[in-house]
Amino acid sequence: MVVKILGAIDMLAGLLLIFGAGLDLPWQPLFIFGALLLFKSFLGGIPKDPASIIDFLGGIVLLLSILIAFPWYILLIFGILVIQKSIFSFLEM
Repeated sequence: MVVKILGAIDMLAGLLLIFGAGLDLPWQPLFIFGALLLFKSFLGGIPKDPASIIDFLGGIVLLLSILIAFPWYILLIFGILVIQKSIFSFLEM
């Protein structure tokens, strides 16, 4: 059950990465989901689990997107990576 909840957080963060730049969202959702991705990456263990590196980099990009306007293709790449990670967490039993 916890894996499904963490997968849902990944899905929402990935959607924020893909569609958030065009929506001109306030900084609070970007900060919350960026911090959640960073927390999840340290929870999973960055050096041991390569999927935690995706969370870490996605969280960094979300937090930096508050200050810096990233090109759309960078946000798209990280969004797809985080969403594919969430799909695999929904497939786990």
